[in-house]
Amino acid sequence: MTHDTVTDTPSTTGAGEGEHPSTARLIGLDLARGLAVFGMYAVHVGPDPSKGGVVGFLMGLAQGRSSALFAVLAGVAVALITGRRTPKTGLAGRQAVVKVIIRAVILMALGTALTMTGTPVVPILAFYGLFFLLVLPLYRLGAKPLALIAVGWALAGPPLLYVLRPVVGDRSFPTVGHADGLGSLLFTGGYPALTWVPFVIAGMAVARLDLAAIAVRIRLALTGVALAVTGYGGSWLALRLVPGAADALREAQGGSGMSSSASSSPDGFGFFSGTPAGLLDASPHSEATLSIVGNTGVAILVLAVCLAAIDALPRLRRLAGPVIAVGSMSLSAYVFHIAAIWLLGIGGIGSQPLYVLLGFIASVTVLATVWSRFFQRGPLEWVIGRATRLARRVQ
Repeated sequence: MTHDTVTDTPSTTGAGEGEHPSTARLIGLDLARGLAVFGMYAVHVGPDPSKGGVVGFLMGLAQGRSSALFAVLAGVAVALITGRRTPKTGLAGRQAVVKVIIRAVILMALGTALTMTGTPVVPILAFYGLFFLLVLPLYRLGAKPLALIAVGWALAGPPLLYVLRPVVGDRSFPTVGHADGLGSLLFTGGYPALTWVPFVIAGMAVARLDLAAIAVRIRLALTGVALAVTGYGGSWLALRLVPGAADALREAQGGSGMSSSASSSPDGFGFFSGTPAGLLDASPHSEATLSIVGNTGVAILVLAVCLAAIDALPRLRRLAGPVIAVGSMSLSAYVFHIAAIWLLGIGGIGSQPLYVLLGFIASVTVLATVWSRFFQRGPLEWVIGRATRLARRVQ
């Protein structure tokens, strides 16, 4: 989430560093973040997707894909902080690295605090913090090598996780002062780094491109469609062409389409469904390669469409203003909904009536819209902005 937790706002990422970026580019990112926030709300306080109908279909779309969009946007944020198309070097590079590290530490602390509330939601923030640290050594690379690394990681990560996860144990949550904390973040948690870092690297690759160019946006949109078709379509074909794969997966899921290890994933789906056939599965949080490919494609497509739409349709900026406001303070919006779940005692992911979801969305939209009229940053975004000023001391 990809959040503004990890990126500077339009007022702090442009002039002064020799660049004059298109404002629409940055607003398009905020629009994508706002949509990702609403998607996460749908997953955590929305109705059960299995109920069908238009609402069920929309809830199903949010499963896994909204968190993947957040992760891709997180990679975009890392690239923005470290130099956009041209990575920073020298003193500027060192200070940018420290900024990312400070953000990572704050996110891990926030994520741990949210986990300790005991809500049914698996907070993604602690995982995000680790993601930033893991991808930081790659910040000087260009779009092509980053894309190749993302592909390689997406191919190798899931099989490796399938082998290692039973060894390190089935523990889902990051903890404080406990030996399995890092193991959870890397292997057994709701967003294991071994299979989620490719999203972040893909986002970094996207941000290294000239996002103001129409041709680049078109290529990104086409790439997103191709990846989505490859991931979801490839899974559909594989489960039908590989002998016994579909039956094994169905049996492991108890015939319900949901893994028996559902408690280990944030959206109610388990890792690989407990069978090797799960490595061919593209369902939400299957952690399989084809799932990563498909979800990355959707995230890139959404990002390309948001950037293009804000640029090409001036009226959309005003109409989508409330969503953009939410996206500009996505960290605060994310923490808000988990705090509200805790205070209201809401239990059970995917079991709430539609009015609960609409209430959450309406509340955060009103709060963000009003806040943005008086402040450039959300409250938590302001705190992180202040904290990263420490990077100026680096020489």
